[in-house]
Amino acid sequence: MSIERILAISGKPGLYALKLQTRTGFVAESLLDGKKITVGLRSNVSLLSEISIYTYDGEIRLAEVFRAIAEKEDNGPAISHKEDNATLESYFREVLPEFDEDRVYASDIKKVLNWYNMLQANGLVSKEAPAEAAETETATEE
Repeated sequence: MSIERILAISGKPGLYALKLQTRTGFVAESLLDGKKITVGLRSNVSLLSEISIYTYDGEIRLAEVFRAIAEKEDNGPAISHKEDNATLESYFREVLPEFDEDRVYASDIKKVLNWYNMLQANGLVSKEAPAEAAETETATEE
């Protein structure tokens, strides 16, 4: 899974792939329509690889949540983010049973499912563990 250069930009719909850094910001390409935009340094931008979901035991990286959804859906699309809140929470509980309901809101679940479906449509998520993570796990087991 390669979400290292995928961005969520506050005030802009969808997700963006980081293409080029400039002196005054960077250029990003929309995953929805392929249009390129310039984003200033003052914009509120989040890298998906830096986002985590609260669990009872701590936090889990968004990439791991995406991988769990891909495993559940056999690399297919997840349910729509437009379902009612009870359906969304039930689905998310199947994917991530230990998520903290007090700190993970329905709006967060909607955003995660919407992002997953966008990334899945672009072939950026899979149920396989990332290569470098799999190598690290094997090395620690020995």
